[in-house]
Amino acid sequence: MIDADERTLMEETVRSAIADALAADEGADIDAVLARLDWRQMLDDAPGDAIDIVFNALGATNATATALDDVLQSALGQKPRADLAVLLPGFAAWDPPGRIDADDLRARSLATVRAATAGEMLVVGGTRWEPWSVTIPMTSAERSAVHGIDPKAGFQSVRVQGRAGGATRLDPAAWESAVALGRRAVAHQIAGASRAMLELACTHAKERVQFGRPIARFQAVRHRLADALVAVEALDATLDAAREEPKPETAALAKAVAGRTARTVATHCQQVLAGIGFTMEHPFHRFLKRTIALEGLFGSADEIVLDVGRRLLAERRVPTLIEL
Repeated sequence: MIDADERTLMEETVRSAIADALAADEGADIDAVLARLDWRQMLDDAPGDAIDIVFNALGATNATATALDDVLQSALGQKPRADLAVLLPGFAAWDPPGRIDADDLRARSLATVRAATAGEMLVVGGTRWEPWSVTIPMTSAERSAVHGIDPKAGFQSVRVQGRAGGATRLDPAAWESAVALGRRAVAHQIAGASRAMLELACTHAKERVQFGRPIARFQAVRHRLADALVAVEALDATLDAAREEPKPETAALAKAVAGRTARTVATHCQQVLAGIGFTMEHPFHRFLKRTIALEGLFGSADEIVLDVGRRLLAERRVPTLIEL
């Protein structure tokens, strides 16, 4: 863990570097920016703080990067490298995406934009309880850009079919750790985007004048902004707890809260922004689209809540999430 002063400096440095790069060039290579900041060394030295700071900055600036690949590689016991992509679980799911049928490796899932340029791909398969991993050349995978609600997020649709030679067993704890860290990373990115949406709505409320005064002075507008702020602050508190008590359960809670927070914030901010919020000229839609795209990674809020409910019913006990 780093001290408060160092953390504040890192937050300011990372966010400013990303924002400046995007201001100079909307299509800037943010992976290169993170490399100059020695992101992978940060991840190795202080993973909790590094994930918090970098992914919050990515969300706040609506930047596209492949830092998630590095997080997953590290959790799976590999040294992160730029030419290795990781096959992500399917949308709204968190099971290993790969399968072996009669020595044939098969998988169809998602990857970050790194899959478009990487030389190799790390595929995890099997089940959560008996996972395995294999590294394959990208020539064994078919990939295409995902043109969904947020094409600028850079997600790739990947289909793998080939021989399964070289697959090795993984400790189930490694996949569990990868899912947990992936959930925390994505939740931090959603948190950054949610706070950015709230800031846009607050700025609009101060500048938009109706009936001779800013709409920020109207009680109905204030209530919506206050509800959005409460949701964002609650998510921040949940993420702090997940960092201080790094367990699969707290990561799942953070990811579920992140998805629901984004919906709450987007709804209230859209109402405050009114017509301007629907236009392509206003940046609000970029953050909204990004949160929708991210919400499905490593399980949607609804799927996670359902899974937690099923486990509670099956085990008949409530786990201790945070030591008070």
